[in-house]
Amino acid sequence: MEKELVTYIAKALVDEPDGVEVNLIEGEKSTILELKVSSSDVGKVIGKHGRIAKAVRTILSAAATKSGKRVVLEILD
Repeated sequence: MEKELVTYIAKALVDEPDGVEVNLIEGEKSTILELKVSSSDVGKVIGKHGRIAKAVRTILSAAATKSGKRVVLEILD
């Protein structure tokens, strides 16, 4: 569910939605989501002073409380 949420939010933010990729890495106690967007859209996903990235991480952690796992979002460039 978290993967679809991040994909949806990222596609809404960027100019090139086809360039959005989300990889899911499952661990025992945590899940890592790697978000990759085209190089021209990295700034749109991060935002000024990282505000958009922080907001996405907040939404993601709220959505992940049901599963009881910790979710980490990494934005790759």
